[in-house]
Amino acid sequence: MPNHKSAIKRTRQNDKRRIRNNEIRSAARTAVKKVRAAIEAQDKDTAQKLFVEVSSLLDGSVSKGVHHAKNAARRVSRLALQINKLP
Repeated sequence: MPNHKSAIKRTRQNDKRRIRNNEIRSAARTAVKKVRAAIEAQDKDTAQKLFVEVSSLLDGSVSKGVHHAKNAARRVSRLALQINKLP
């Protein structure tokens, strides 16, 4: 248990941020899974619609500090390549 006021506040901040980060990370993972499922099903229209959501979520996670910028860019790029390969 923290004993100083500043340490107590820091613990509170860390708890809030951990919860927020987990929510953002989970939403991004779920969205990526939906896009991959659409790619597996060869459903290009659905994949493209979901891809817009995924790229937005990943960009938002970068601005919140949940993901590194290059990590998010790599994920978006790979999904885009897979979608563009669909007939």
